[in-house]
Amino acid sequence: MEALAAGLEEEFGSAKAFRPYRDVRFSPDKSPYKTHQGVVVATASGMGWYVQVSAEGLMTAAGWYDGTPGQLARYRRTVDAPSPGEELRRIADRLREAGYVIDGDRLKTHPRGMAPDHPRIELLRHRSLTVEHRYGAPEWLPTPEALDRVRADWRTYEPLLEWLDEHVGEG
Repeated sequence: MEALAAGLEEEFGSAKAFRPYRDVRFSPDKSPYKTHQGVVVATASGMGWYVQVSAEGLMTAAGWYDGTPGQLARYRRTVDAPSPGEELRRIADRLREAGYVIDGDRLKTHPRGMAPDHPRIELLRHRSLTVEHRYGAPEWLPTPEALDRVRADWRTYEPLLEWLDEHVGEG
């Protein structure tokens, strides 16, 4: 993971590797270690690129994963607005069509004050917005090709991160 992070640093910035230890203070599962290792490159508060390796394989992701109330208010206001809201919808649609998964924490119903039949209600339900791709454990995983795949995915995620940086921003 350190070599992968170093290979991405020049283009995407300084990466932070997560510690391998779990916080077991309030968990019934007292196993001390995580079952995955992840690296994040932050672009703003609660936003950035992410890569993870586990027994399930490689996963790349990016987006807004930990929002403040101010960020959520800006996100909803901007998605509700026609021009930037449609721009986000187009970005999300292109990512889905390319085989990526749009995810994040969502409300089960519509947000308070928003019409249930709003044209972008699915995006308005989000309290966080991420995109990811799970590769499993292909033969190329322990080779330099893994760096190329992560770099390619992160470049593909750039329009989403740029939109989030511009419209949701810092905490």
